[in-house]
Amino acid sequence: MSLGTFGAIMGFASRLVGDSAEIYKAAMPQAKDAVLKETLRDLWEQEKKNYALMEQTRRENVVEMVLEPIAGLHPDDYQVDVRVSDQAGDEDLLEAAHLLEEKERRFFSDSSKKVSLPEVARVFRKIALKKERNIARLDELARDRKARIDPKAL
Repeated sequence: MSLGTFGAIMGFASRLVGDSAEIYKAAMPQAKDAVLKETLRDLWEQEKKNYALMEQTRRENVVEMVLEPIAGLHPDDYQVDVRVSDQAGDEDLLEAAHLLEEKERRFFSDSSKKVSLPEVARVFRKIALKKERNIARLDELARDRKARIDPKAL
């Protein structure tokens, strides 16, 4: 299946960030590390805002949804099966967050190049940039955790 229209891309984007928001919401109470817990809360808040932004963007560009053909985007390229179990430790939660942020960064970056509507492409680029910053934040958190656990590992 291809994301061949603007409407399909917007629907997929909404589901993508909505699913991630639910995962972050489930992961927050399981995080033992206070910094990780706060990071997951921040990511959850961002995803709720991103979901609202996707829905607003879809509503504002409803005419183009029907008319805009798009090629080269496939949902399977951006889906990652991430589940948070009750036994998930902080390392598992950190890895899951990293996978989600990377998946979304790629999707929004790729989509921004395919969508011909400038305002939508700008929204997608902005989200992709936020995802890059989130990935850097998660990488720093992982390094800090590793240094606390094994200072010689760095």
